[in-house]
Amino acid sequence: MGEELTRGGTRNGARRRSAGRRAAAGALGVLLAAGGFGLAPAALADSGPGPLAVTLSAPAPAEIGLAGQPVEYADTVTNTGTTTTDELTLRFTLDGGVGLPSNAASLEYRADDGSWRPVPLEYGHGVFAGTLPGGFTLEPGASRTVRLRIGLPMGTPHNGDSNGGTQALKVRTAVGRSAGGVAAATDDHTIAVDGLSASLSGVPSSVTAGGPGVTFEARAANPTASAYTNVSHVLVTAAGAVVETRHAGAGWTRLTPGSEADEPGVSVFTLDGKDASMGAHTTAVTDVRLSYPKSAGGTKTTVGDCVLVNAAPGRPLSGTTSCGPQSTITVKAAVTGGGSTSPTATPTTTATSTVTTGSGTTTGTTSGAAPTAPPSADTGQLASTGSSGASKLAAGAGVLFLAGAAAVGAAALRRRATR
Repeated sequence: MGEELTRGGTRNGARRRSAGRRAAAGALGVLLAAGGFGLAPAALADSGPGPLAVTLSAPAPAEIGLAGQPVEYADTVTNTGTTTTDELTLRFTLDGGVGLPSNAASLEYRADDGSWRPVPLEYGHGVFAGTLPGGFTLEPGASRTVRLRIGLPMGTPHNGDSNGGTQALKVRTAVGRSAGGVAAATDDHTIAVDGLSASLSGVPSSVTAGGPGVTFEARAANPTASAYTNVSHVLVTAAGAVVETRHAGAGWTRLTPGSEADEPGVSVFTLDGKDASMGAHTTAVTDVRLSYPKSAGGTKTTVGDCVLVNAAPGRPLSGTTSCGPQSTITVKAAVTGGGSTSPTATPTTTATSTVTTGSGTTTGTTSGAAPTAPPSADTGQLASTGSSGASKLAAGAGVLFLAGAAAVGAAALRRRATR
């Protein structure tokens, strides 16, 4: 049961409906007050015959993940008085600051049939406010528990917000008469907000054009209590690069590059598969092998990684985005004579993903076709360089990385400049 009654709690939808305009006006007054709008004192006057003797326990989650799945908790109301209460309801305000867009927050309750249903939320001045549908009464000593889950989805599946963020969500829960009036009891909590992170380790400072690839690790971490879906962990570097990945000691698999219309000269490689999932407090590590064609010799370029949630179809760098620091790589001139002229991908038919948690490591296996041989090292070309010798990737696409990010706190989204 999503909503639990003990010792005499009853539902009273009929009385709530009969309250008519007075109920609607009272509910609107609470919403406006929660959103920071001024009301005359009479608008907030308790409409009941006497004070309510109730207690409220509303222990919201300690943390949630930005753009992650909601986290469950429970609110409990207890009648400590000697008479049955009037019809009661729960009201909520969620304040994450003006950095959150109007579609950022979600609050759901578990109905009697076990399904999760939304608590309708109104948005104004950075504050979300809503009232639990339905009402209930409590006999003396009775309690009612409502199961809830709260999150900051930051948009909808495959249509994630590209701007906004917060470090904390202040949640106020209040219980009062359904007909309106002041709250009989309130409970305030601040939920910490964090997000996914991306990082590279062991990136070498140079690579020989047309030669064997260099290897390093790409890491995506979820430090939050939220699970994540529709996650893309991507590697971003200059067009023409060859990228292969290896998971949990399996063979190397060559990746197909993607592109973003707003980022010319840049290739995007999805490391862990599109629309991946991550559990709460988990980390995924991928071995990466990177090489460049002979024509790229004598240049410098950059490489970096990002984790994205709810990227739009055909736009691999959209959605809720967090990027790690980028690294600069010097691409040395190709070896002449008997040196290797093309990096070679090792065929493999299986890719195994590894997720590390606090309690150990679990692996999952997916099948895939063996990669084809890489193109000639003479094909493909890095973005052209300026007088400084730095790739345009650093100047143009560099806004994808932390160096060009506009952060709103630790869990902020990275704002990409428009051309």
